Amino acid sequence: MDVIALFKHLILSKSPTPEDGGILDFIETYLDSFTTIRIDTHGVKNLFAYRRFGEGKHLCFAGHVDVVPSGEGWNTDPFIPVEKEGYIYGRGTQDMKSGVSAFVQALKETQAYQGTLSVLLTSDEEGPAQFGTIEVLKYLHAYDLLPDAVVVAEPTCERVFGDAIKVGRRGSINGVLTLQGKQGHAAYPEKAINPIHQIAMILPTLAGAFLDNGDAYFAPSQLVVTDIRSGIETTNVTPNTLKMMFNVRNSTQTNQKCIEEFVSNACQGVNHTLTLHQSAHPFITKGDTTIVTALTKSIEEVCAITPKHSTAGGTSDARFIAQYGIDVVEFGVINDTIHAPNERTSIAEVENLYRVFTLLIQRFG
Repeated sequence: MDVIALFKHLILSKSPTPEDGGILDFIETYLDSFTTIRIDTHGVKNLFAYRRFGEGKHLCFAGHVDVVPSGEGWNTDPFIPVEKEGYIYGRGTQDMKSGVSAFVQALKETQAYQGTLSVLLTSDEEGPAQFGTIEVLKYLHAYDLLPDAVVVAEPTCERVFGDAIKVGRRGSINGVLTLQGKQGHAAYPEKAINPIHQIAMILPTLAGAFLDNGDAYFAPSQLVVTDIRSGIETTNVTPNTLKMMFNVRNSTQTNQKCIEEFVSNACQGVNHTLTLHQSAHPFITKGDTTIVTALTKSIEEVCAITPKHSTAGGTSDARFIAQYGIDVVEFGVINDTIHAPNERTSIAEVENLYRVFTLLIQRFG
């Protein structure tokens, strides 16, 4: 089986979160020279497979086999790979069965390496992500199996294959601001405390505010308002409370305490409560680390371009890996149809991704 045959096989396996469609059982068998460990829990399937060639660095490839629901608007069956004009269509082609196919094939064909090679796969990345990569990392930490470096094969390229790798990610902090007013008759505003009027004074300070100046790796952290609701949908009653929700994709220069102080200062004199929840912490793997330099050189050799080092975009399971002090980067195919109907990836991208990972293994080891 070559990388494209493997790719098509994975697309055929229906694996909406938290299902794996039998993929992990298949990969256990396919990587027959690897020692496999299953860490299935709470309905989530997890696989860690490793092969120790000798003393040296431990390089791991990580990813997920689950996909988002297919949704509507497809021109073809989303779980039957359709090849057309150099592309393969199907749910998960970009996010991220292309990446899984590329590194699994590269690992299977590796005959020599100075160290340990491994793969970490989960069926719980597109969902809550509570019992997937997190649980595997706990196991690896407990049994002294944590890798030195990890490549997560999420789709990272923007316009041309090879043009971008993720060397870090912004964090994500969700906030709920509640203003407590006093309900009353609209004809007697002096007898009420209208939280909508209060937020109108505060909102220019909060909405879209930049909380830091960013740096060489990160864009400025910005407070983005996502929802405001209040009232009982009538014109003669002023509301009792108002709830505003927001999100901050934060750099390493801004944390929960910074946001709490910023919002509290803006709300001085107003009866309010604020709750914050950090779903992801920012991290950076700097350009002089072995994994970044080796991956960059491998991309240059295959694609004849130098990728930019980016931290843009949302979150991935790399955020959990970075918390263990592991050098982690992300690299995969072009990201332009993920989660959309008629998701597709070109055959050339998948083949070149496999070549990049093959070279990376040679360079890193």
